[in-house]
Amino acid sequence: MTQTQRPLAPHLQIYRLQITSVLSILHRLTGIFLASGALVLVVWLSAISEGKLSYETIQAFFHHWLIQTYFFALSYSFFYHLCNGLRHLAWDAGYGFDLKTVHRSGWLAVGMSIILTLLTWFLIAGD
Repeated sequence: MTQTQRPLAPHLQIYRLQITSVLSILHRLTGIFLASGALVLVVWLSAISEGKLSYETIQAFFHHWLIQTYFFALSYSFFYHLCNGLRHLAWDAGYGFDLKTVHRSGWLAVGMSIILTLLTWFLIAGD
């Protein structure tokens, strides 16, 4: 008698990620990523305290395109974490739990974080 091969976890074949799941995971990942930004801030402040040469060296390093890409991602992470944190704050106050509002506020958090990131970088480029 042959044994039929059944999937071990059939729910994985039919499960579809929901926006709330993706945004929750993204909120946690951006929080972790922001911790790396805190370390970069400490390095930058240390370079300032060391004097002019150290400061100019770190500033030159920060102008590399790869580091600029990191800063862009860091600024998006900051704004997403902020916007989604405000969303969670509204939930803590008991607002926005119906499914329609949950989806709208999720997309609003994503959209506002993109707008705020682009606006910030547009203003930085204007200097």
